[in-house]
Amino acid sequence: MENSISTKIESLRKALRMNNIQFIIIPTSDPHLSEYVAGHWKSREWISGFTGSAGTVVFSLSEAGLWTDSRYFLQAEEQLKDSGVQLFKDGLSDTPSIYEWICSKAVEGDCVGIDGERFSISEVEKMKDIFSSHNLSINTRANFINELWTNAPSLPQTELFYLDEQYSGESVEEKLSRIRKEIGKAKSNALLITALDEIAWTFNLRASDVEFNPVAIAYAIIYEKSAALFTNCDRISPEAKNRLEKAGVNLFEYDYIYKVLNELPIETKIMIDGSKTNFALASAIHHTENIISCVSPISFMKSIKNETESNGIRKTVIKDGVAMAYAFHWLEEMVKSNKRVTEISFAQKLKEYRSQQKDFFCESFGTIAGYGKHGAIVHYSATKESDAEIGIDNLLLVDSGANYFDGTTDITRTIILGTPTPQQKRDYTNVLKGHIALASIQFPKGTHGAQLDVLARQFLWNSGEDYGHGTGHGIGHFLCVHEGPQNIRIRDNGTELQKGMLISNEPGLYKAGQYGIRTENMVLVQEGESNDEFGKFLRFETLSLYPFDTKLIEISMLSEKERCWINQYHQKVYDSLSPLLNQETKLWLAEKVKTI
Repeated sequence: MENSISTKIESLRKALRMNNIQFIIIPTSDPHLSEYVAGHWKSREWISGFTGSAGTVVFSLSEAGLWTDSRYFLQAEEQLKDSGVQLFKDGLSDTPSIYEWICSKAVEGDCVGIDGERFSISEVEKMKDIFSSHNLSINTRANFINELWTNAPSLPQTELFYLDEQYSGESVEEKLSRIRKEIGKAKSNALLITALDEIAWTFNLRASDVEFNPVAIAYAIIYEKSAALFTNCDRISPEAKNRLEKAGVNLFEYDYIYKVLNELPIETKIMIDGSKTNFALASAIHHTENIISCVSPISFMKSIKNETESNGIRKTVIKDGVAMAYAFHWLEEMVKSNKRVTEISFAQKLKEYRSQQKDFFCESFGTIAGYGKHGAIVHYSATKESDAEIGIDNLLLVDSGANYFDGTTDITRTIILGTPTPQQKRDYTNVLKGHIALASIQFPKGTHGAQLDVLARQFLWNSGEDYGHGTGHGIGHFLCVHEGPQNIRIRDNGTELQKGMLISNEPGLYKAGQYGIRTENMVLVQEGESNDEFGKFLRFETLSLYPFDTKLIEISMLSEKERCWINQYHQKVYDSLSPLLNQETKLWLAEKVKTI
């Protein structure tokens, strides 16, 4: 593999020399700037060997570097070994940015190459400002990997089907009406949609074009009285075609979007989200003075779950909890019988139990089952080479989820099958206390997620510890497991938490070479108390249903309020799941939720 990577890099550098380009930046993204991309666009993975879901690789004619965040530091170190690609740990104070690194290596007159389809308008404008100040130029058509990667997977063409209102809670016509009101407020005539989850939500469409994400590769434009969807139309189901035509949606082939944008009438004012629209697509619009830059109104609409969606998610967490109960019970019995279970085989068993649940569609991401030191790799993905046997001497961290027609799940539990050490119990309890603090808080309307983040970290901070990822991310409804703009993290993105937003609550602690701990539930923002003097408050409704490992809890560290919260939560778990379990698993669950 190392030789293969070296050969690919040398071929790339040859192409750079032939085109008088001294640097090239290769991101993770696709033309839709998605977090998770179809195999057709996994060029960064192909050229570097790094398989994480986030990262950017940069090549000069003699050096190379890969930038990724703390979730992937350990994974990247392993996968980049002997590749000639240096790891740069994003987010650390002594790590130069990609642009700083390029500017420090470049000489005046050098050219930086990018594929304009893989970068947003705003990112390219930022590059231009930085590089021009160093007398460097940009080539936005440096898509050499398309030529080098001769056996790249083709564009996915899975069936595109309609998600009925019994699951979505709102028709396409109703959604288009709401969106058009926002177009009118902006004094615009049209809205360009490029984000795959926004297209799926707007048109009540789902597909399997991207692994773990029930979306279709497509673009869309919404006009004042009609709409256009650009995709491979042959794979749209008859029902979906009928529903779209009824809603006034015209169907076109995927690449036809460039022609439509190129020929937009001069008087058409079109709204574009510069952070979600790729540079090449925007460049097809000649009348740039009629581009209205905005944040996509669909992003915020989609983040607020309606009653049908909220009730659907409440159903999914019961199904998910049942599947987890069967899977973890199976794991315990196997290990007790001295039968071999590995990280991969347990992940497969968990998927098997989920797939038996009603309306199961797919996993919402690849299960992270990390035993021992693998649990300290935040987004660990077991391979044949790393696949560890699960034993009784260390912690097992399992982060998993699924997509059902009525909702998406994301849940993490950390357990031990043997006897924990005092340190493991202290660490686990500090993480759990942060989880409970966030789950229990009531906060004034207008609060941002960044204002709540410290609640989950406080007990770790008091011990001089922390974790490098956010505390909470938005979650879609039968859509992407990571959804914006709502989140809970240290850096504020300016988004107020509002009723109906679905978010994760997932503090953690990771000790390299030892173990990892994370406790994650999904929470739904609900109305809290209100009064004339202090206004309206909001709170979190904890949705996920599966017990915490009480063997790992140091009870002496809990307050009475925290202990009551755990006991009440466990009672709810048992009441919700036990009627759906067989007798043996029901008795097993009863032991797991005993009062502490």
